[in-house]
Amino acid sequence: MSRLVAERRRLSVTELADEFDVTTETVRRDLSHLERSGAIRRTHGGAVPADALSAPEAEVAERDRTNTDLKELIAKAALAQLPEDGASVVVDAGSTTVRLAAAMPGDRRLSVHTHAVPVAARLLVLPHVEVNLLPGRVRSTTQAAVGGPTVAALAALRVDVAFLGTNAVSAQHGFSTPDADEAAVKSALVASARRVVVLADSTKLGRRSTVRFARTSEVDVLVTDPGADTSELRRLEQAGIEVVVA
Repeated sequence: MSRLVAERRRLSVTELADEFDVTTETVRRDLSHLERSGAIRRTHGGAVPADALSAPEAEVAERDRTNTDLKELIAKAALAQLPEDGASVVVDAGSTTVRLAAAMPGDRRLSVHTHAVPVAARLLVLPHVEVNLLPGRVRSTTQAAVGGPTVAALAALRVDVAFLGTNAVSAQHGFSTPDADEAAVKSALVASARRVVVLADSTKLGRRSTVRFARTSEVDVLVTDPGADTSELRRLEQAGIEVVVA
């Protein structure tokens, strides 16, 4: 498997599962072992060679096709973190947070701020949700606004709950993402909220990406799936994070 990744430079979990005629769960387990041995580097939904300078950032459409069952499970579990009727929230960009937006109840009055176009599009159909789309330059990779105007708009907010996605979670390093502009917005999202909830599937746990946007002390709740490594979850809990397994 590591030789194939080295030859093709990047492969997704589904491509590897088809190549070796095994389940995606088997591929994810094998990739975790290979990463620990230094043979490859995990990416969002796949792997690159160990000598890759940085893990390429997946397009939003590609992210949406990976771990869909886990993301649905996490999004539904995260609904329990929604504040009471009449409260305010911010919702980050990401394939899991989009699913959270799609699952939000239609009878709850909420003021929602987001920099993500797909999130806003799903919330607009809810009659009792006030949607506030934040300004900024929209990246095609994530379909979300970034830059100075986005960060400045978030600096003026103080909401009840922030729902964030992440590319990597580590008890030692915190929460991180490959792009500096995305990291700046995520940091502003964290700072804008009284309570911070991160949605992350189990493939992201125990990993580090290029730019940290939050320390463990800045996050209140992590919602993940049953495939999460229990030792990593214990370390996150010891760091003061409430862990919710969907």
